Parts: sequence; C-alpha cells; structure tokens
Amino acid sequence: MLRFNRLLLPLLILLLPALASHAAAVKTGAQVAAEDGFSVLKGKKFGLVTNATAMVEGRHLLDLMIASGTSPSVIFGPEHGLRGKAEDGVRIADAAEGDIPVLSLYGDRKKPRPEDLAGLDLLVFDIQDIGARFYTFISTMGLAMQGAAEAGIPFVVLDRPNPLGGNYVSGFVRESGLSSFTSLFPVPIAHGLTVGELARMVKGESMLPGLDRLELTVVRMEGWRRSMRWPETGLPWVPTSPNIPDYETSLLYAGVGLLEATSASEGRGTREPFKLAGAPSVNGAKLSENLNARALPGVRFEPATFSPTAIPGMSSNPKFKDLPVGGVRIEITDQSVLLPVETGVSVMAAIYESLPEAEKKSFFRKGIDLMAGTTLLQSSLELQLSPDEIQHLWRAEVEAFRKSRERYLIYSR
Repeated sequence: MLRFNRLLLPLLILLLPALASHAAAVKTGAQVAAEDGFSVLKGKKFGLVTNATAMVEGRHLLDLMIASGTSPSVIFGPEHGLRGKAEDGVRIADAAEGDIPVLSLYGDRKKPRPEDLAGLDLLVFDIQDIGARFYTFISTMGLAMQGAAEAGIPFVVLDRPNPLGGNYVSGFVRESGLSSFTSLFPVPIAHGLTVGELARMVKGESMLPGLDRLELTVVRMEGWRRSMRWPETGLPWVPTSPNIPDYETSLLYAGVGLLEATSASEGRGTREPFKLAGAPSVNGAKLSENLNARALPGVRFEPATFSPTAIPGMSSNPKFKDLPVGGVRIEITDQSVLLPVETGVSVMAAIYESLPEAEKKSFFRKGIDLMAGTTLLQSSLELQLSPDEIQHLWRAEVEAFRKSRERYLIYSR
C-alpha cells in the first residue's frame, strides 16, 4: 500500500528542524485518538473522510490506523482529492488506496450514498479546515453527517484547530435563500469554530435536515485555546489545497478569496495566490496608496505587476492568462492582528473603485452572492459604500451568531 508518510517525505524533511526545536502546544483529536489506541474504533467497521492534511507528528492518520490494526473499510475524499493535489473545481474520480476503496465526495456524489455506508458501524471525519465558510471541506463534513444520519450510524469528528483562531468572527451570515456547496451553513464567512464545534452547531441548530437523531462524537484536542492562531499551535502546516500552500495564504483567503467571484485576479496562476490582486487596467501604485491609507491592522500593500500563467496542479486557466496585471502584493506584518474578511472587502472595494465605468459593469460574477452569502456586498459596492460602512452591515448578525454558538463551544479563552 502506498503510504502517506512516503508521499509527503520531502515536505517532512523540511519540517524536521522546526519539529525538533519544540513540541507542538496542541494535540489534535487524531493524535489524542492515536495515543488512546483508537479505542473508539476498536472492533468497528468504519468509513474515514479524510485527505493529506490528517497528519499526526509526521505520520498520516491512515498509517497509524493500519499500524494499530484498525483500518477503515472505505475512505471518502473531499475536493482536491485524497492527496490534495487536484485543482479547485476539478471533479475527482473514485480510486483505491491499496485494497481500501476511495470514494470521491467531489464527483458524481457529494454525500455518501446508503450503499456506500452499508455494513458500516460509524463514519469518521479528519480534515484540516481553514475557517472560511466558502472552503468546501466543512460542506463535505455536513453532508457526510447527513449521510451517516440517514444510514443510522454514529459520526465521529477528530477535531483540529481553526487557523484563524476561535475568537475572530466576521463577515455576512449566509442568507437562507443562498445555500450552495460553497456556503452550506448560515454562519459568517469567518465563523471562529473548530470543525468539531461546527459539527455540534450544525446538528444542534438543525442547519441540515435529518440530523436530530445523529449520534455525534467529537474527539477533542488538548492544549488548544480560542485565542490561538495557527503559529501558536506549534503544528506544522500541511497544504490544505494546491492554492493554500502556507498559513499566511489561508489567513488571507477568508477575505481575498471573495475576488474569485469577480473579474479581478486573486493571484491564481502565480506562486502567490491570494497574496496578489488586481486587474490589467489597475494602477498598482495608486491602488497600494489607497489601501495603505486605510491603515488596516497587520498588513501593508506594495505595488505589483504580475502575469498569471497556466500552472498545472494549481491553476490551468487563470484569469488574464499571460497578460500583465496591475495590482498589489499583500504583505502580512502581524498575523495576530490581521482581520482577513475586512482586508478582503477593502481590497475588493479599492479595485472596484479604480476600474473604468465600463469594467465595473462586468466586475461581479454570477457566484458573488453565493460566496458572500448575501446580496448586500455587491449592492453596497455598487452604491459606493465604504468598507467601514459595509462592515457595519454585518455587525449585528455577527453578534447574534456569537450568542447562538456559545452552547456549542468546546474550548475556552
């Protein structure tokens, strides 16, 4: 069987000095389960929803399970595939990992079918999320929960940190009429929940039908606090997808990712996705001056000219392929205070304002309301509301969400 620790060996070699210098401050749910000998799984036939991010101290969860004599009967893979190498939006085919079938949840099915779960005693989820509502791993989790409920089997979440921290909550709460695979739950863009906490809330608030009788277990982390962003966990970053290669990119994605639903470039087709943004008609010097004048916390902007190209495995057909694009390079100066959603909305507003009137008419793409979770973002920018005024629009609903999520929180401070 092809083992994940061999697939990720080059990455792990690079990480060894950091790993040796200090022990991680946080034990993930997967590590806690492994140290307990996977007692929750002993004697069970189970399915595993996972990908390449399910690492435990340099070894993949699947290897640890096999070594302990506790192998899954079937594996389910999310968007980007089991190994996390496929580009966004690319449909994934079913495959196999040795003699274990690997069924795609990003192809003909997005939810495990009854026949996929037949004979199983439970379903386990272990994927590293990045804390943004429109990142599809949490949608996969929700639909897998629904599949488990329909099959009458328990669902177990091996919890992992929210890289944005547990205190940062921001962005519009998704409106009821705008449900999609990229915005499945009525939560803010940055929800501030771990996947385990989110699973509890999805069930408790009936965010998907049929979950009232689901038996849900969360294997909790040790050492994680709400105030922690990723660097404080001491855990190595494993790329969650081809265009999220490092933590800084994941931090920006929750806001700059909104540009995916516009005509502007979000940096795909470069080696700095979501750290570059612009359009061919944009004057980078003026754009950076405008953005720096806002004095956004933890970030500064430099003028940049870049030409997106086809990068197999990252972006085969980026916007403005092989054309010069004027814009900005986003430099993070302090990860601990950066506000991802506010930063992204400010970048979007500044780019929109800088465009000629003819280009403004085609700036917003069909999916902007689904991604933003509201019709208000587009209409606010078209009415030339400032980023501060736009942020004011979501404050009351964010506060209401904070109150409703309280009883589902597992971790303090």
